[in-house]
Amino acid sequence: MSLYKIGKTLIAIIFYPLFRIKVIGKENIPKEGPVIICSNHISNMDPPVVGITSPRDIYFMAKGELFEKRFLGKLLLWVHAFPVKRGLSDRNALRKGLGILGNNETLGLFPEGTRSKTGELGEPLAGAGFFALRSNAIIVPCAIIGPYKVGKRLTVIYGQPMDIEYYRASKASAKEAAEAIMSEIKIIKENHASKTALLDK
Repeated sequence: MSLYKIGKTLIAIIFYPLFRIKVIGKENIPKEGPVIICSNHISNMDPPVVGITSPRDIYFMAKGELFEKRFLGKLLLWVHAFPVKRGLSDRNALRKGLGILGNNETLGLFPEGTRSKTGELGEPLAGAGFFALRSNAIIVPCAIIGPYKVGKRLTVIYGQPMDIEYYRASKASAKEAAEAIMSEIKIIKENHASKTALLDK
């Protein structure tokens, strides 16, 4: 068993009961081919949560400063994370991400680029749109609905794969594609809120 699989299993054993994780729509993630999972970002624990709830192994970008710490840097590499320089056009990270997709693997992205302190969706950066437009990957929107509190329900919802061909064919900008992805995440959150409100009545 790989270090990734070992880490995924150990985290799942801890996180599932701790946060009462409920996963919806896991079947929407294609079993084969390049996939980009795009999620909202509410906590530092989002990457491991997406990692343990996805049936596929995921490669995540992580801020470059984390790799400067020797032990943490090695640990991140073992769990398929790779560094990106935030606020800059990091060509190495872009090439790495495209290479992962070119190998029919799964790339995990948080379009907002940083955590939302309020839980509300923020403005997306262009990065997710860049990878969506420059690859043939299937885009799967994901909504993490918290809070991260012991004993409280944490829901992870994977939406239907997006039809991104319109944006590719119309030569849309990376920002436009990223905004479309965020709109899908917003719809998932709103639909969940509506269903929850009905159940509470």
